Amino acid sequence: MTENPQNIETADDPDLAVGGEDAVVIALGSNDKGVWPSCIDVLEATVARFRADGIDVLALSSWWRSAAWPDPSDPPFVNGVAVVTTAHDPHALMATLGRIEEAFGRERGRINAPRTLDLDLIAYGRLSGDLEGLILPHPRAAERLFVMGPLAEIAPEWVHPTAAKTAKVLAESCKVGTDARPVN
Repeated sequence: MTENPQNIETADDPDLAVGGEDAVVIALGSNDKGVWPSCIDVLEATVARFRADGIDVLALSSWWRSAAWPDPSDPPFVNGVAVVTTAHDPHALMATLGRIEEAFGRERGRINAPRTLDLDLIAYGRLSGDLEGLILPHPRAAERLFVMGPLAEIAPEWVHPTAAKTAKVLAESCKVGTDARPVN
């Protein structure tokens, strides 16, 4: 195992390559710190919990800040991306992510309301299409800089399953969240 700048152990096994065909990509976001000192603390606590829920982090981006979307008058978001491995199938992983969101105080009310935690399954290997209500890859991720920017940071050569472009190329052409930048 090696460590990345976020001090997450990463696999040296080439079969678990960060940008490889089997990459499972999760986006993390927060714009309501809830009971934590900051939104970054929420996200770091989430990553720390992943392993207990059967999710092993292979790589974690730095944290990025951007205006809330679609309503920039809401508090700004802190976002990041993790490439993970898990024994969960896509539906079980989505259910696990939902339970983690609830444990961190996520309340589902109005669409796009501020939230303590937002976990999105961006990609599960090369799977694509409507998998019994779960659409993979995430249908809007490729156009969001607050997703593609962090992903390009840790897996620039990752290829989007349907757009057939790398994370780096997608990040350069994003139309949503164009103010997203790494937090210093």
